[in-house]
Amino acid sequence: MSFAVIQMVSQDDIVANLAQARRLLEQAAAGGARLAVLPENFSALGRRDAAALGRQEANGEGPVLPWLQRTARDLGLWIVAGTLPLPPQGQPDGKPRACSLLVDGQGQFVARYDKLHLFDVDVSDSRGRYRESDDYAHGGQVVVADTPVGRLGLTVCYDLRFPELYGALREAGAELITAPSAFTRVTGAAHWEVLLRSRAIETQCYLLAAAQGGVHPGGRETYGHSLIVDPWGRKLAEIAEGEAALLADRDAVEQAAIRERMPVLRHKRFFAAAEPRQPDVETL
Repeated sequence: MSFAVIQMVSQDDIVANLAQARRLLEQAAAGGARLAVLPENFSALGRRDAAALGRQEANGEGPVLPWLQRTARDLGLWIVAGTLPLPPQGQPDGKPRACSLLVDGQGQFVARYDKLHLFDVDVSDSRGRYRESDDYAHGGQVVVADTPVGRLGLTVCYDLRFPELYGALREAGAELITAPSAFTRVTGAAHWEVLLRSRAIETQCYLLAAAQGGVHPGGRETYGHSLIVDPWGRKLAEIAEGEAALLADRDAVEQAAIRERMPVLRHKRFFAAAEPRQPDVETL
């Protein structure tokens, strides 16, 4: 049960990005991967016309969705399509979501996850201010799906900071969890690895973290360091910067043994939240 994560340095040229992604997916398939994960914003990074791109794709006039179906079918490969902008289902003129699609080896769309947590953060880098909600709306659902390598939970980038989501995916039966990302260089250096390994250990799942890793339009720098982490928190594969296809295998027997020896899901307890304490007020 082999799988792959793809690291890219996407630019604002969709055609060039898709050609790069195709080349890396071919490498993954040739290495025996049954499923591959593309990074966040794999088809375009740095463009501000997300709504227009999303409408074009939803109307069947964009290049990305047909490319995904054709590539999956040609390679017989399940693909997690990082993220791309798509309007809400049934609302073609709605504000786009940062959407992660799962495509099967016959080119059929199996699942869709709309990113729950949007990156509205101030960072001490050359850009300084990130407001993802200017271009995207929040998603609202937890998504898991069965694949040839196991039951897969879908997340994206900033979601890594919210362990409640990962707990919900584990409770829904996830055995592997994807995290296509475009972490900034600053936040990545500080938190990327520790977050991924923590989420893997907590959920006893494989974490498949496909990252952007380099310099993009406008001088934006992403951290890279795509990782595959096993349910014990061990790093199985990693690449620092640039483009790459990383492969690893799922050991379902070992994963089951880890979960049996340390049955954290059965040990989980629920508790009432503490009442907020009123501050002491000094009377003068």
